[in-house]
Amino acid sequence: MITYITKKILYGILVLYGVITVIFFLFNVLPGDPATIMLGQKANQDAIEAIHKDLGIDRPILEQYAMYLNDLSPLSVHHYQNTNSHWYLNPEKYSWMPLFTFGDYKTVVLKLPYLRRSYITKRPVSDIITETLPETAVLAFTSIIIASILGIFLGIISAIKRNSIYDRMSLVLAVLGMAAPSFFVGLIIAWLFGYVLSDYTGLSPTGSLYDIDVWEGEKLKLKNLILPALTLGIRPLAIVVQLMRSSLLDVMSQDYIRTAKAKGLSMTSVIIKHALKNALNPVVTAISGWFAGLMAGAVFVEYIFSWKGIGYEVFEALTKNDLPVVMGATLIFATIFVVTNIFVDIAYGVLDPRVRIK
Repeated sequence: MITYITKKILYGILVLYGVITVIFFLFNVLPGDPATIMLGQKANQDAIEAIHKDLGIDRPILEQYAMYLNDLSPLSVHHYQNTNSHWYLNPEKYSWMPLFTFGDYKTVVLKLPYLRRSYITKRPVSDIITETLPETAVLAFTSIIIASILGIFLGIISAIKRNSIYDRMSLVLAVLGMAAPSFFVGLIIAWLFGYVLSDYTGLSPTGSLYDIDVWEGEKLKLKNLILPALTLGIRPLAIVVQLMRSSLLDVMSQDYIRTAKAKGLSMTSVIIKHALKNALNPVVTAISGWFAGLMAGAVFVEYIFSWKGIGYEVFEALTKNDLPVVMGATLIFATIFVVTNIFVDIAYGVLDPRVRIK
């Protein structure tokens, strides 16, 4: 079991390394100069050169890549005396714990990953992500809960009433849910429930988890969560319905289910006590994978509903060419996805020894 877990963790690290490499080289071939973005109309040659030096983009591309890996790595090497060096252990950038020194004023430290600073706001990208990630996590978690509960229920009904009008309607809705783009669905839902039916629903087409009141300060607004959560949950809902239906139909054809029916058990008892726990396996797999995907896919949904999460920040950063924010958010999404899959694989290995053998 230890070997199995170690392999999964190493695979996850290799995947993250590949993502980091692709992100660095992809964003470094894009047109545009960070110095002109940061300085705007005030740009002059001396100021541009100073920013190039501060960001390290005056160095060869491979050295920039090595510096980027060094910034992201929890275990990194720095120069602790030469303040003019690009490898200087700047206390304004890093929070670290020294491990040992070697050579000419070089040190190995244990630190938090440094995701650089925003070109526009000059704030650390890690601070921006820390502030906005919880709201996106709440949105994604609520969406996956709604999709799971409704999807499992509708899938069970479709399987029990196979080829009935309920079954056909659920399949049509599932196909529409997978085919419709999230930004289009978001606009329809915001317009219908936030404008046309707002007198009946009491919902607003825009708003975040917390609203700022001039007199009362920050107030929790859970009702603002309803529309974006429904929009974000439509696609996983469609997939859960189809998976639950096909999986339950497959389980219901097994010999032990026929034996349970022959003993005189009711259909409800057969489904709940015998069929459901086995039919849920592929559904649980899909749900665990979708959570990380929803966080990354919330960009357009958050922008449509003005939900102040990390997706909203990414959209704003893209429009302003604020690359450090986009790169940092992409790395966070990739890390969440990899860590989630590692935990799922480990859980499979614990529950089913055959997985470890394979």
